[in-house]
Amino acid sequence: MENRNNVTEFILLGLTQNPKLQKVIFAVFLVIYIVSMVGNVLTLVTITVSPLSGSPMYFFLAHLSFIDACYSSVSNPKLIVDSLHETKTSPFSECMTQIFGEHLFGGADVILLTVMAYDRYVAICKPLHYTTMMNRRLCWLLIGVVWAGRVLHAAIQILFIFRLPSCGPDVIDHFLRDLTPVLNLACTDTHTLGLFVAANSGFLCLLNFLLLLGSYVVIACSLRTHSWEVRRKARSTCVSHITAVIIFLVPCIFVYLRPATTLPIDKAVTVFYTMITPMLNPLIYTLRNAQMKNAIRNLCNRKVISGDG
Repeated sequence: MENRNNVTEFILLGLTQNPKLQKVIFAVFLVIYIVSMVGNVLTLVTITVSPLSGSPMYFFLAHLSFIDACYSSVSNPKLIVDSLHETKTSPFSECMTQIFGEHLFGGADVILLTVMAYDRYVAICKPLHYTTMMNRRLCWLLIGVVWAGRVLHAAIQILFIFRLPSCGPDVIDHFLRDLTPVLNLACTDTHTLGLFVAANSGFLCLLNFLLLLGSYVVIACSLRTHSWEVRRKARSTCVSHITAVIIFLVPCIFVYLRPATTLPIDKAVTVFYTMITPMLNPLIYTLRNAQMKNAIRNLCNRKVISGDG
């Protein structure tokens, strides 16, 4: 990368430089990553091979599990491996690839959660029209919008970051290669670009968060006229979705909706939305969902029977 960038690799300081704590980080984050992958892959496979795949809600949930599995794999394996090494280096090309992947899958997560909220709104507020409104064609169209929007978003981020002249130092006080840490290494004024990042990432997170909250306010108001049983089922589904939204979007808003500055708490917050949230989503959507639990049991029983045969 000799065009305008004299930095060919970055040195990451990681979460901590304490050797004993690094071993703890390795063990804890390896367990989190395994649980995340098993949970998301199990959810994806269960929905794909069961009749649930015909339901728009589970169709979107399967895509959410796929996105979360990919999102977990963008940076977490590198973090786990780096925790075993004293010096943590990252080539410039690898850094750009990771930033692109983070914003591609992380952004897809944000938009898909909004799509899932729209699905719940139609199911609860317009139940008689749900089948015709949320048809398979519209579902695939919404998924196409999710991916097209996030590819564009991630490509724009990389386009601006890639062209920045980075003269050093090449040390990033973080475990993650992301926009703000890389911006702070540029040997040029990045104030305007920092505002662009806040608008392109932070404002979009905030906008989707407000849309989600608004949709659930409308749903809550419409439930007043329904029976107790309908309200109970709707609340169970909505509580799961709202929980997933809060634990993912609130940390993202905190990190991205501000000028390009780093705070000591940023590392902990980043761990939460890059590692903890993808791990919790399968638990949130399955432990409170009787249909998912039954589908998982049927899948396991099918495997046992086929194994005995």
